[in-house]
Amino acid sequence: MKKNIEHLQENNEIKALLNLIEDPDQEVFSSISNKLVSLGKQIIPNLEKKWEEETDESTQERIEMLIHKLHFNELSYEFDAWNKDETSNLLGGALIVAKFHYPEIQANLVLLQIEKLRRNIWLELNHYLTPIEKINVFNSILYNYHQQKGTEITYDKPDLFLINKTLESKNGNGIGNGILYLILCNLLDIPVSAIRIHKYFLLAFCEEQIDLLQHNTEDLKKISFFIDPISGQMYTKNEILNYLIKNAESFEVSELQLMNNKEVIKFLLLELSKCFDDLPNQYKKEELQLLAKKLEL
Repeated sequence: MKKNIEHLQENNEIKALLNLIEDPDQEVFSSISNKLVSLGKQIIPNLEKKWEEETDESTQERIEMLIHKLHFNELSYEFDAWNKDETSNLLGGALIVAKFHYPEIQANLVLLQIEKLRRNIWLELNHYLTPIEKINVFNSILYNYHQQKGTEITYDKPDLFLINKTLESKNGNGIGNGILYLILCNLLDIPVSAIRIHKYFLLAFCEEQIDLLQHNTEDLKKISFFIDPISGQMYTKNEILNYLIKNAESFEVSELQLMNNKEVIKFLLLELSKCFDDLPNQYKKEELQLLAKKLEL
């Protein structure tokens, strides 16, 4: 009986808070907003129901912001846990970033798609293949059989950065495809790492063991060749260096930086944030930059 009374009181309090969302006084709304957010993600169904019943557009926008804030708080907790994990699994980080734009993402479907791709590539690989032959097999399955497409990085299509949409649409930009490529290589024990060169996001095949946490410039000598994740095209070190010397306004070999998983996710967050430069979405840009800041070493 006591539990029923407490539950009833709780429901009445929530109803009262929900009814005050439309209060025109900004201070009142700010106080109500903080109270609702403090209740955690379990309040989201109540907010969604309130949104459906609401006819005032400005009140609906307030509710949408509250729901987003609740999702973002939950995502921040997940991100902190991922950041503290010593393994910092790249797929895990990419899924959290995708969840920023798609809170209801079904991670199990993404995992199934990746496992199907991994298996298709694995069936065609063997220990006797040279590094270039391995990448040729990998590329043949990913870009020809699976028909993955790639586009240059622009900031008008955030979906092209996200692992779920990159897989679903079979289309990603250099970063979206690059992260998918890295995840598959990791699962297949193919020694490919991300490398940021000027404004480009490329992949590097490194046969020798490297420590991505140390950023040792000597490790750059261990790179066998580069891979463009947009198409899978392979390039020699000389081809990349000559291109950069000719096309970059200023370029130093020391700028070449192999990236670990945290740095890849940080780069993803900062590049994705550029998709939200317009005033109505400025808060999304700030939130993504806030997440990226958590990864500063």
